[in-house]
Amino acid sequence: MPRVTMVRYTTKPGQDEENERLSRAVFTELREKAPEHVSYALFRSGAHFVHLFVNMQADDAGVVTELASFKAYADGIGARCEAPPEQTRLDLDLIESYGLAQPA
Repeated sequence: MPRVTMVRYTTKPGQDEENERLSRAVFTELREKAPEHVSYALFRSGAHFVHLFVNMQADDAGVVTELASFKAYADGIGARCEAPPEQTRLDLDLIESYGLAQPA
């Protein structure tokens, strides 16, 4: 079953650029490793961040969370945030999409 995870948080004053830098490193590593059936996006509005992760093949986030760059990002997230990140995790069946593909 596909996994959809959304994480939202607000960084402390002066922490937003460092947080974005650490987050972008995850995308660099993902592009190098090019895992299949995974989508990951980062959204930002000032100090507000939203991460959206979709694994179309399995109920597993390890393809991202086990990356060295993600571990470096996650290591100090509590110190960079105003409050702990809010995570919403859903196990859903994809009915229809544009830009997401079911595994063959």
